[in-house]
Amino acid sequence: MSDLRVLIVDDQALVRGGFRTILDSEPGISVVGEAADGAAAVDLARELDPDVVCMDVQMPGVDGLEATRRIVADPGIRAAVLVLTTFNREDYLFEALDAGASGFLLKNSSPEQLIEAVGVVGRGDALLSPDVTRAVLARLVGAGSSGAAPGARSEDASRPGDSTGRGAPRPRAERHGADGHVGARPHEQLTEREAEVLGLVALGMSNQEIASKLYLGEATVKTHVSKVLQKLGVRDRIHAVVYAYEHGLV
Repeated sequence: MSDLRVLIVDDQALVRGGFRTILDSEPGISVVGEAADGAAAVDLARELDPDVVCMDVQMPGVDGLEATRRIVADPGIRAAVLVLTTFNREDYLFEALDAGASGFLLKNSSPEQLIEAVGVVGRGDALLSPDVTRAVLARLVGAGSSGAAPGARSEDASRPGDSTGRGAPRPRAERHGADGHVGARPHEQLTEREAEVLGLVALGMSNQEIASKLYLGEATVKTHVSKVLQKLGVRDRIHAVVYAYEHGLV
């Protein structure tokens, strides 16, 4: 199996160097390039064809959030984006998710957590750490009591792939059910095991942790997660968590 190809994006050379040292020391991961701003990141993502882009948020010129939007929207780029930031700010988190990032990690995370995050995102999964889960839940609870949609922006409604205003794409099956009627409930299609897996995903557990808890193989858990995403009509496990809390499933 070939190494995961990683592009590191940060305006600070020391930070880029530190991330490179950590990631290049891990078997199965290879850093293929570095960029100091978002515009260069988009260009290098096209040129170098990385599996994962480790993206800083605050950079001069094109920032990391806008660069993430461009990378995710570009059909010629297959990379997943892992957002890395010093700032534990909910607005960054939700903007990153809305932009299409597959993961969000604080820069004070351990080297082991960074390596794990790159691996998770590089395998096509989404990273939702317990800290991020708590931020998502806090925002959802606050929005539920105030009636305001977290991260909602008026221009969202005009964008392709419009979201519910909570960063989660509105499930197609919920907009128009299998019989064509509005109001169908996609989560009612989940099996008991799939619903159980969704609940554990909502707690921030990885596939490996879920497998250990349920005494299942990791491949089996991954299959369950894939079916959950398909049935709910969401693109990744992060948005499955948002869906679960919006619908009172956990």
